[in-house]
Amino acid sequence: MSPRAGQSEVDRQIAVTHKRFVKAMEDRLGTMSPETKDAYFVILTKLVDKLDNDEKPLKEIMQEMMAEAMTEVLHMIQA
Repeated sequence: MSPRAGQSEVDRQIAVTHKRFVKAMEDRLGTMSPETKDAYFVILTKLVDKLDNDEKPLKEIMQEMMAEAMTEVLHMIQA
């Protein structure tokens, strides 16, 4: 049995969408301003750091990220 045989359809769709996201962001990196790259890196780093903590529920991580990412987004919009 292949490793993906036990995956649900939603699991498969998440994996496909994740790959699309990574490709889309890699394609955009060359056209991003340094300021946008910095803001993206700050948000992405915070998200990954939180996801690395297996003890924290995803809902809690998303709530924290909404507040933290909003600050970065507001700075980008006002710049």
